[in-house]
Amino acid sequence: MTRLAAPRSCPHLRPLSRRTVLAAALGSGLAAVFTAAQAQPAPPSEVAAGLAGARLLGNGRLTYFGLHVYDARLWVGDGFAADNYAKLPLALELEYARALVGKLIAERSLDEMKRAGGFSDEQGQRWLAAMTQMFPDVVKGDRLTGLHRPGEAANFYLNGKVRGEVRDAEFAKAFFGIWLSPKTSEPKLRAALLGSNRAGS
Repeated sequence: MTRLAAPRSCPHLRPLSRRTVLAAALGSGLAAVFTAAQAQPAPPSEVAAGLAGARLLGNGRLTYFGLHVYDARLWVGDGFAADNYAKLPLALELEYARALVGKLIAERSLDEMKRAGGFSDEQGQRWLAAMTQMFPDVVKGDRLTGLHRPGEAANFYLNGKVRGEVRDAEFAKAFFGIWLSPKTSEPKLRAALLGSNRAGS
């Protein structure tokens, strides 16, 4: 009768030491942290220059009757709180998906600003004139960025290049309220920008 030889110990099946298991766990944890850090996109140059510690809070898409109008991204600094956005620095970046006329962008912006908060006719006419001058005609791929300087002004950039500023704290609050005020006409987009969900409007 043939005897079966007793199996020899296999070095590949030896129990792992606690030190080895701990090292592997730490390595996996560091890899996860590194991957998460890599996933955070770098802010565009105008945002990095004007907003210390800028990080992407959320992003969303605006559509109108099924048409893709633009993608929006909200960049914030440390300590950002949605319910206090009017008093905090931030940057809103819009990347257009289609050609639009600058004058119409300005007029629509003013209409949306009225929803977020009241202001006088004189203010509205002054703000409309400023936006009409700063907001150019855009084509697909153009980026319009607004930088909020709380209590001071709103600065605007087209594809990273300066377009101008409005040195009026009330204007800045009303303008960024188009997207961030609870009274916005696009609550789903607001939620996406604030990181509440990942769905655009």
